[in-house]
Amino acid sequence: MASKISSHEFTTALKNPDIRFFIGSVGLFTLGSRALAVVIGFQIYKITHSAMALGWLGLVEAVPALSLVMLGGYVADHFSRRKILLITRASSCVCGLGLAALSMQSYAHSLTGLYSVIFLAGIARGFADPATTAFEAQVVPKTMTAHASSWIGSAWLGCSIVGPAIIGFVFDAWGACSSYLLITGFFVLSWVSTVAIGPKPQVMPEHKEPFLKSVSMGWHFVLGHQPLWGAMTLDLIAVLFGGVIAILPIFASDILHVGAKGLGLLNAATSVGALSTMLYAAKHPPIARAGRNLLFTVAGFGVSILIFGFSKNFLLSLVALALSGVFDGTSMVIRRSMVRLLSPDDMRGRISAVSWVFICSSNELGAFESGMVAAWIGAVPCVTVGGAVTLAVVGLTACIAPQLRQLRFDPQTMERVYLP
Repeated sequence: MASKISSHEFTTALKNPDIRFFIGSVGLFTLGSRALAVVIGFQIYKITHSAMALGWLGLVEAVPALSLVMLGGYVADHFSRRKILLITRASSCVCGLGLAALSMQSYAHSLTGLYSVIFLAGIARGFADPATTAFEAQVVPKTMTAHASSWIGSAWLGCSIVGPAIIGFVFDAWGACSSYLLITGFFVLSWVSTVAIGPKPQVMPEHKEPFLKSVSMGWHFVLGHQPLWGAMTLDLIAVLFGGVIAILPIFASDILHVGAKGLGLLNAATSVGALSTMLYAAKHPPIARAGRNLLFTVAGFGVSILIFGFSKNFLLSLVALALSGVFDGTSMVIRRSMVRLLSPDDMRGRISAVSWVFICSSNELGAFESGMVAAWIGAVPCVTVGGAVTLAVVGLTACIAPQLRQLRFDPQTMERVYLP
């Protein structure tokens, strides 16, 4: 069950200026990246009218991100995480300008060029994702973990709503080039917010092992802790098969007939639901019975995806996606808290990298899987099969991972509670 905390504790995290700047950095970057996902997806589908082209888009970003994320985790544990974020945020600004340049004239609508820039963005992501998660632990004191994570997650989700919602209108009114320039502006502001965070003490490994041995330590730690690998695997399978974001352009154009504006709203609906539950979780962290709550929320996510798959009504589709966000938002709070609370300080980057391997696999490879299966059997069957697979995996995980099922934390001390 969720555990209530006092109003004073609820707002304590926001009184810390570095936490506020970190929230701004994450939020503004999310504003740009989520808007970018809408524009690049709609632009490529408008050019190709191909579900597989959308699938390839996810794969193009996933390959470098997955290939480099373990190196990124190693780098995050051995070098300044703040500097890593500054470099990768700057790279995102360059990628935004590159996409704008490619979209300035109609003859420049080169799929190769668009895919190439997204590939470069994937390289930056391979280093940015583990550094962001690990740097959060330096900025946020341990006792503020649950409700600070909720505030950070709420900012991420709020910007996930605003970015897709407004960019569809910008795209329809002024085109892709102007959309990418606006997105680049968000990336610049994110970089400025990161600069405003002062340097933080960072625990470095006492002994610098060879790279492969150092990376393997992160994997050994995760695989040796059933709650961690159970939660990561559960999220991986649920999003890999149950995620629908990559093929939303098909639903917006061919099934619901709502165009770019409707696509932006469909993308935002998931985040609206997740934001509402994250704001609630900021005051009522769902970590007292973290394992049980995680299983319930992923099951609810699967049911919501099934409803969306069968829907032919735009409003019902919006509601279904919003419900999927409610469940996914709760799951996100629990998983972020678990990775933070169960990871030793000197291995946080490498463990975060392992977590991001699962996240990248589920999101980007899930996008490729969705595009491929949608091209094979159709968008609607693809979504409904994914929802059913998600429910089956929840049941299997509950059976084979009892330590995850029984995982609890004390909401006041943030220490793990062991059952007698």
